[in-house]
Parts: sequence; C-alpha cells; structure tokens
Amino acid sequence: MRCFIVLILVALSASEISFSQGDKPNILWLTSEDNSAEWLSCYGNPYAETPHIDKLASQGFQYMNCYANAPVCAAQRSTWITGVMSLSMGTHPMRSFYKIPHDKIQYYPDFLNANGYHTGNFEKMDYNIGGRDGEKAWDNSKSVNWNELKQKQPFFQVINFGASHESKAFGDVNNTDHNPEHTILAEYHPDVPDIRKNYAHYYDAIKKMDAEIGATVKKLEDVGLADNTIIIYVSDHGGVLPRSKRYLFKNSLHCPMVIRIPETYKNLWPADKVGAKIDQLVSFVDMPKTWLSITGSEVPDYMQGKIFLGKNKEPEEAYHFAFRGRMDERFDNARAVLNKKYLYIRNYMPYLPWMQYLEYLWTMKATQAWELEVKEGRANDVQSRFFKPKGWTEELYDIESDPDCVHNLIDTSSFSNIATEMRTALRKKQLEINDAGLLPELEMKHMATAHKSTIYEVARNPQLYNIQKILNAADLALEKNPNNIKSLRNLLDSNQVGERYWGVVGCFLLNDVKGGQIAIKDSSHEVRAMAAWILVKNGQKEKGLNCLRNLIETRSYALLTVLNMVEWIGKDGKELMPAVKALDLEESYRNQYKYPIRRRNHLIKHFAEQ
Repeated sequence: MRCFIVLILVALSASEISFSQGDKPNILWLTSEDNSAEWLSCYGNPYAETPHIDKLASQGFQYMNCYANAPVCAAQRSTWITGVMSLSMGTHPMRSFYKIPHDKIQYYPDFLNANGYHTGNFEKMDYNIGGRDGEKAWDNSKSVNWNELKQKQPFFQVINFGASHESKAFGDVNNTDHNPEHTILAEYHPDVPDIRKNYAHYYDAIKKMDAEIGATVKKLEDVGLADNTIIIYVSDHGGVLPRSKRYLFKNSLHCPMVIRIPETYKNLWPADKVGAKIDQLVSFVDMPKTWLSITGSEVPDYMQGKIFLGKNKEPEEAYHFAFRGRMDERFDNARAVLNKKYLYIRNYMPYLPWMQYLEYLWTMKATQAWELEVKEGRANDVQSRFFKPKGWTEELYDIESDPDCVHNLIDTSSFSNIATEMRTALRKKQLEINDAGLLPELEMKHMATAHKSTIYEVARNPQLYNIQKILNAADLALEKNPNNIKSLRNLLDSNQVGERYWGVVGCFLLNDVKGGQIAIKDSSHEVRAMAAWILVKNGQKEKGLNCLRNLIETRSYALLTVLNMVEWIGKDGKELMPAVKALDLEESYRNQYKYPIRRRNHLIKHFAEQ
C-alpha cells in the first residue's frame, strides 16, 4: 500500500473502537444505482424478482428507514466521499465539479488507508468535486482482484452495479421478460401500455442487478472471505421512472440497505438475531462516519452524520434531511425533512413545474408517454399536476398512507402542528450545515471566482453570505403576502446579493412592477434576470426582453439561467430566439457537460413547434 500522510484535524473520542491489524473486519460495500427500496421483493414489492438481495437480508439486517440526502448520483456521492453534505460544500448541482478546501475536508478512504486498510472502488466515482483526482483516493480504482484482496487484508472494497441505472430503463420496452400487467403503477402515472412496458423493462434490469449482487457475494464466499467480511448493500439514491429520481418524494429518497455481519463481529449486530428488520432512521451522510467507526479508523469531527452501528452508536436523528438543486440543464431548488411518518418539502422555486423537459429523462418511453397523455388531455388532475407550476411553497405528505406523495396536507388544519414542527426542524438543519444553495448556483460560482475562493468558503463568510439574513429574506419572499411589498423593496437596496435576490423573487411572486424596475439595474445578473421576468409578464415586455437579450448576447455568467428563463416566460420567449440561435457554444463547452448547448438546441425545437 502506498504511503499516505493524512492530516488529522481533531483527536478521536477516547471511546473509539480499537482492533489489532488481524482482527479488523473487511468491508465489501455493494452499491446499485438509481433504484429505490420499492423495487425489491424484501421491501414488499410482490412482483420483484430479487432472490439474492432477499437472501442477504435473511442472513443479515435489513434497514427499513434508510434515505438518501440527494436524489441523484453526483450530489449523493459527493456527500459519501467526504462525509459532508454536498449542499454544505456547494457541490450539490449536478456535474458541477466545484472545488472544496481539500486541506480541510478529506475523503473517507484517506482515514482507512491511514488505519492500514487496502482500499478499492470499482468502478464509479462521480464525486462531483474539483481539485482532486477521485481515483487517487483509492489503492485500486481499476478492477476487483479477489486474490489481491485476500492477500491485502483488511480491505475496504466498493463495487458499483450499473445494471439498475436509469439508462437501463431507456430503449425498447417491448418483449420484456417481466409481464407488463404484473405491476402496480404509481398514482401519478397514466395507465397506458408504454408506461406499463417501461415498468416491466425496469423490473428486468432489477432482476439482472440482483443476479450480479448474488454472483459477487458467492465469489466472496468461494475465496474464503465470508467469515471476516461485513457485506453492505445499498442503492445510491431512489428512482428510477419519471418523478422519482431528482425529486424529494419518498421514492426519490427511500433506499434499501442490508448489512450482513458475520458471527466474528457479533458485537456489531444491531439486533439479537439475523434476519431482523431495523426500524432506525438512517441518512446516507451517516455511512462514511459509521464505516470509519466500525473499522477503528479515525473519525474527523467535520463529518456531519451520525454513527448508527457498533460501540460508538450515536442517538438517532429525529429527522432525515434532503435537498436538490440543478439537475443537468434544468434548475429547481428544494429542501425536505422526513421522519418515519411524514415528509415535509419546501420549494424555493414554486413558480416552476416539477416536470421540466430534461434531455436525459425524456429519453425514457414512460416520460414521453406521460407527457403525451397530459398534452392530449387524457391525464387526470393528479397526473397532469406535475407538468404545471407547483404553486405550493410547502408540501406535507403522510408517507405511510400516501407513499406516492400526491395528497398534500399542508393546508389541512389538523396537520398544522406537524407542519410547524417540521418547518422548524428544516431551518435548524439548514443553519447547522450552512446551506450553501440559497442563492442561484451561478451567483455562488461568480462570487467564489471573484473572491478567489470556493463556494464552501463563500457560504461561511457572513460578509458575502449571511445565512440567517438570507433565510429570513427567503421566508419573507415565499409568503407571497402583499403586505410585505415595502419590506421586499427595501431588500433590493441591501449590500448582500442574497437579500437582493430574495427581494426580487418576492416582488416577482407579487407581480410588483416597481420592484422589477429597481432590480433590473442590479449588478447581479441573476437578480437582473428575475427583474426582467417581472417586467415581461406585467406590461413592460420590451424592457424585460431587452435585458434578457443583453444577458444572452454578452454571454452572462448566468447564461444557463437565462436559457431556462426563455422557456419559463412562455410565448414571449420566442422573441429572444434570434439571440439564442446566434450563440456559438460548442468551443466553450466541448470538454464539459454541454448543458447550455442542450438548452439552446431544445429552445430551437420548442419554439419551432409553437
């Protein structure tokens, strides 16, 4: 194993587990992609064929309340590799690769390596962090060599399984092994053949993934490593049919987790007998801290999770916390807290639909079929709802009786105390982790660049990003109360861009033209764009469109926002298409994810169809 010097930021608790080198458990972490717990037989799906994961659950411990913090791979894996929520670091927008202060935040394999572990990860990294090559955090990131693992114990080996990835739900949905009639459709999906077939197509993918898990466990057993290896199986977030992955509903976040612990390490068992179902609420951010703890490795104090297993188990959190920001080329912004009964969501962009055209998601037959049913007027109110602006700033669901999350209880008086409690818990967590996503992504990037810093550090500088003030301004804006107009206009004079941004959002929600006229002169391009939208929809179209046109033609740092806004403003956006078509983006984005190019190309197609 290579020599790796680990910066020790703080001392360990004196109660940390201690192992001799020969007694340390091996860890085999098996990670499937994109499937929520609902796709597995052992989690109650009567149509799923997952005998190998079911067997693992019968031999180990099945966690019934395990949830992802982010409903998409890059944001979640950024959280996993650091033990710090990506929202806290500013690395939550999809495929953004923003840098973090690597001298302050290390990767959890660093601590395993320092503790004598051989570490491997095959084959997905996707940490979404700049400034460090993720592959170099591991001793072996190229393959799984079982003979090498046997010789280099103790080991910590991650194996990722792509058979259940969203892309495996794409393509031809005909001629599936699974019968399309043998499924239970989500309440929000129209019951049409292509959607049923897409469910069946994904059941086939789940069956394949399960077989791969089974083959890997068998290989471990065949090479004689079963008695001293802890096996962990988990998916990387929920999904995968439309309105699951990328969102904050139950099936976006609820994930399977099964841990098989051999008798050798019975002291780590979370219950007296194997096969037990564990009711404990576990968040994905808990995992790195827990894996370090049960291996006797150093646990740095900056990690944000709770240890949920072993001698150093910490008290269970009352609420799980989740978040979303930009997904590929489309923007949205929301937070959630949940417990074992209720899910509360706060939408920071309630004026947008849940389902916005996204090139990757629209590759799926089910997405296309659903949209067609809505466009042709055959979908019911629940099925149509997700293609319209949300309208709701807050959502509250009983996830036991309403797992599809279609019956919003937020305005039901008998649930007001629950809503208040969860609203308070959400704000407390946002302050605790220093939520770095309360301003538009591109504004945060712009500030970090201007101050030669990282988003992580900008979000901790109260002169640039006063989170208390920003949360207060956001709350004021989202009240949508005409009595707040004077206060919202006052925010437009703040020296903090965070307050000015939420001031203009509040003016937008109230159609306050005067607020728009003030904010259209702002130095922030994001504030200016929102002000332009106010004017476009309130009788000053030319002034608003001229502002947006200028932002496009000058290649604003907020260009991706503006290219989204061209569609958000509706038919008036067509007048901006000459400027959009004139954009030459290929050279600028040829070595990056081509999100502005995707937006430009879709806008051309979208307005051609109008």
